[in-house]
Amino acid sequence: MKGISNINDLQIEFEANEKVWLLLYKKGSEQSDCAYKNFVEAEDKTKNQILLNADVNIVRDIHTKYKITSVPTLLSFEKSELKNIVKGCYQPEQFNAIFEKSGFVATNLGEKKTQKSVTVYSTPTCSWCTVIKRHLQENGIRYREVDVSADQKAAEEMVRKSGQQGVPQTDINGQIVVGFDKIRINSLLGIN
Repeated sequence: MKGISNINDLQIEFEANEKVWLLLYKKGSEQSDCAYKNFVEAEDKTKNQILLNADVNIVRDIHTKYKITSVPTLLSFEKSELKNIVKGCYQPEQFNAIFEKSGFVATNLGEKKTQKSVTVYSTPTCSWCTVIKRHLQENGIRYREVDVSADQKAAEEMVRKSGQQGVPQTDINGQIVVGFDKIRINSLLGIN
């Protein structure tokens, strides 16, 4: 795994590699230290993946460019295009599953399945938020995550849409699902 120190280092990796994974973390933060440790362990079992890391205490331009407001966050790039964002600390096996699932999803791009607009409203300390994000990732569903603890306007928007303050809340093409209602989420997203 290679540490990078700015956006130019990332651009160099894009030029040399078609697929790149970048872990943004904040050294000294419990969640970030967990993610970094497990990301390093996952690297040992990973083949043919370019894994990078950047400490946001030092690197100031990458997270702003990609509008990342909380760490740890794993970014997936293909041909220099941001393809997926995975937030939180995962076990090494889960990181490996994310890497493998990504490769699997990429091989199925020929399918004409329309990606729905999915937004997950969450907070960093919400365990059910982590469960729903993991469920979406395992099923190859791209989503945008909004940390309502760090974005007051987004929190107000969430409450306006649902009438509820609790998280997680998932907006799937305008349909709001409060909590982790797996059956409803699967139904709205066409997950079998």
